[in-house]
Formats: sequence, structure tokens, C-alpha cells
Amino acid sequence: MKLPRFTPFQLLVHAGSLVPLALLVWAVATGNLSVNPIRDLTFRTGKAALVLLVLSLACTPLNTLFGFRQAVKVRRALGLYAFMYATLHLLIFFVLDYGLNLRLILSDTLEKRYIYVGLAAFLILLPLAITSTKGWQRRLGKTWKKVHKFVYAAGILVVIHYTWVVKSDVRQPLLWGALVVLLLVARLPIVRRKVTLLRGRWQVASGRSQVAGGRSQVAGGKPQVAGGKPQVAGGRSQVETTDDRGQPTAGLKVEGWGGDS
Repeated sequence: MKLPRFTPFQLLVHAGSLVPLALLVWAVATGNLSVNPIRDLTFRTGKAALVLLVLSLACTPLNTLFGFRQAVKVRRALGLYAFMYATLHLLIFFVLDYGLNLRLILSDTLEKRYIYVGLAAFLILLPLAITSTKGWQRRLGKTWKKVHKFVYAAGILVVIHYTWVVKSDVRQPLLWGALVVLLLVARLPIVRRKVTLLRGRWQVASGRSQVAGGRSQVAGGKPQVAGGKPQVAGGRSQVETTDDRGQPTAGLKVEGWGGDS
């Protein structure tokens, strides 16, 4: 069994994705949570899930619009880490906060709209996480892409969930919502075509400037080549006036010595 090879960027993404979990474990172990530890745990895991989910949504636009191919290689990992934190978020909420009291959970789910919106987002992420493997991609074929487009619906629901949880200061949720909408707009065919066209023109212009710089270097080297011509001409005159034995010849001509002549 071959171990997967990771690029430095992939290793950085994996390490960065595990940082919130490490900080959370450290806070629990050292007792550095707030006066409401369950709420603190719930908020931290939910925020980590949101950030990683949005980062996974940004991978495709970064590749298609800006040619950053490394982003595509970490898209699945970011999505799975987002699902991991969402699962922890849900478990903390239902197990630690509600003690798996189904009657209380159902009662509050109907009364508190942010609960069923968050639960709906999790139920969307669940099949996406299960079908994220290459095996499922082969089984589903063209349907796989259609199914995984629902990740944007999950992103929108998570932002709504976040907005309804904080209630008063909704600036951060609105910023995250604007970012999700921007990533959705970036996937529109007309936007992708225009940005790709602009990027292509920039690359052509950059290539021309490099070519122009190369020509100036070549032009700067011409005097040396020209300075060497008298030696070539002198060598030619010797060949034209003597044969292989050093004897004088009558009009012997050797071609290919002077490229410009």
C-alpha cells in the first residue's frame, strides 16, 4: 500500500485545519474556557466548520479564475475537515447541552429556527462527505457534480444559522454571507469567461514584455558578434588561398562561414 504524497501546501492546509481542534483540546485540558464552557465549545466548533467550508468553496474559483491549481488538491480535505467540525458542533449541542433528551430537542427544534436550519445544513453535508471518495465519484458519474453543487446551499444555510444564533451583532455573519454570495457569482459562466479572458490577456502582455527584454539583451550582445567578424573573415581568406596541404589554390570557396554574408 502506497502512502499518499503531500505537497508542502497540502501539509500546511492539513496542519492549519487541525489547529482549532488542538486549541480546543488545550483549552479543555487547562480549564481556559469561558464561564459557559458548553456554549464556548459549540461556538468554536461551529466557527471552525464555517471557515473551512467557505475555504473549500473558494478552491474552484481560485483555480478557474486565477490558475491556482494547488487549491483543487485541498478542496476535498477542507470539506471533510469542515464536516468533522460540524459533527463535533452537533454532538456538543445534542449530547452535552441537551443530554440526548429527544423530547426537549424536538420541542426546541420547532421553536428555535436556527436549530433546524443548522440541522438542514448538516444533513446536506453528510451525503457530500460520504460521496467525496473517488469510488463514489466513479459510481455516480455525471450525477456526482450535480450532487456536490448542494455544498453552496449548505454554505448559505450555515450563514443563516450563524446569523440567527448571534441575533444582535450580525456584522460577522453578513460578511461571511457576502463572501459565499461572491463565490457563487464567481461560478457564473459569464463571470468565469470574462475573468479568464482578462487573465489570458495579462499573460500575453507579460509574455511580450519578457520577449522584449530578451531582445534587448540579444541586441546588447551584437557588438561582440560584430567585433568577431574580422577574425572569421581572416580565417576565410586563409582557407580560400590554401588547400589542405597548405599549397596555394585557385579560387577555392568554402560556404557556411558567415551567416549574414
